[in-house]
Amino acid sequence: MTQIKFGTSGWRGIIADDFTFERSRLVVAAVAGYLSESDDRGRSVLVGHDTRFLGEEFAADAANVLSDLGINVLLCSGPVPTPAVSSIILQRGLGGAINFTASHNPGKYQGIKFSPSWGGPALPHSTRLIEETVRIYQRSGLPSPAARKGTVETIDPVPEYLGQLRSKVDLEVIARSGLRIAFDALYGTGGDYLDRILAEAGCTVKTIHGERDPLFGGFSPEPSEERLSELARIVSEGADLGLSTDGDADRFGILGGRGEFYTPNTVLAVLADYLLRGKGIPGDLARSIATTTQLDDIAAAFGRKCYETPVGFKYIGQMISEGKLAMGGEESAGMSIRGHVPEKDGILACLLVAELVASTGKLLSDIKAEMQRRYGSRLSVRINLELDDELMIWLRDMLSSPPLEVGGFMAVNLVTVDGTKWLFENSDWVLLRLSGTEPVVRLYVEASDRERLTRLQEAFTSWITKDREAVAKSQVGPER
Repeated sequence: MTQIKFGTSGWRGIIADDFTFERSRLVVAAVAGYLSESDDRGRSVLVGHDTRFLGEEFAADAANVLSDLGINVLLCSGPVPTPAVSSIILQRGLGGAINFTASHNPGKYQGIKFSPSWGGPALPHSTRLIEETVRIYQRSGLPSPAARKGTVETIDPVPEYLGQLRSKVDLEVIARSGLRIAFDALYGTGGDYLDRILAEAGCTVKTIHGERDPLFGGFSPEPSEERLSELARIVSEGADLGLSTDGDADRFGILGGRGEFYTPNTVLAVLADYLLRGKGIPGDLARSIATTTQLDDIAAAFGRKCYETPVGFKYIGQMISEGKLAMGGEESAGMSIRGHVPEKDGILACLLVAELVASTGKLLSDIKAEMQRRYGSRLSVRINLELDDELMIWLRDMLSSPPLEVGGFMAVNLVTVDGTKWLFENSDWVLLRLSGTEPVVRLYVEASDRERLTRLQEAFTSWITKDREAVAKSQVGPER
């Protein structure tokens, strides 16, 4: 078994291999120990799950562990989106939440995500303490039950979360538009949330894959262009917009009226422009280091800042909770806004896109074109390169003192907030991030035109692989 270690968004493992009831109890008890030493001791804790295999059973078992340790528990009555978990923490003033989800990973995975009382994903200093406590319990066993057990109360998470969404989105504008929307829930938790609120607003909604399937149809529940081909066909046959959310509904997927896919970077840019220009929301913008710098240009046009963070929405979420941001987003299809949860919310993103289209009466393609006329065009690509051990050691050594020039391209600056990022003229950039769990390097490239994008990609791929064979495990194509 692999070591229990929290990544950018919780601990995940393969069910019955890494992720077992015994190991789940270790993590849950460690979270309870962390809370008992924090300022939030004595507060109730929410427990939820997504649509994965054994989700209810893991959640119920966790509720029993917490109760035995003297913590009062609110147990969700059914699958719940991650942003809904965050919303309920804040609305009820809870000590935190444990959510059983592996987000967009394949159905063989299960996971635990811990969110503390401020509602966002736990920050590294918190997860390190939890990991240390897990190792202690692995040696000494779980702590003894408390003298006084906590209570377990089952709650319906739907009304509270939908009430929050109604206060963040102009449903009247959407209702007047008569939008025809196709929605792919990808068998995840977005079903009966996003389609329900859109139908309530008077939209004609066709939902596919809204039923529960722990195997997600044999695919990863990720709203990528490849995964949304069926939705694209439905949209092209007679809908104004295609919307999708991932397994736990914290990521979004957007299709235009002809079934064309819009990358998360494009969606973030058009939403940032709409929120600042159309809705006048105060505050700055924030993006991860791997996300389009077009957000910087949009922020500058309104006299705002754009903060750059490491990968992981917890850093953006912290700034949202502090009231600094109008919007924050990641190229991995996560975003949230001022006054909302400090957590990725794919349902909110989809609703805001629907509001944008409804309020302007324009096609999403025309809205994108207007945005690009204001701020210029940006194209991006992301590739995962699998490397052998020797090459991985070489690259790790090179990145400890990276060169300014690679493949004939001279950088004007290097940024090492998370990985290594080369900044070039014309705001072009390349980012390399080494995986912490597998022999993979992630290559991100952004450029102002397709030719330069291709040249940068080829130059860095050649340098990384030293002209040896490497396997492109996955690729997100250039923005259209």
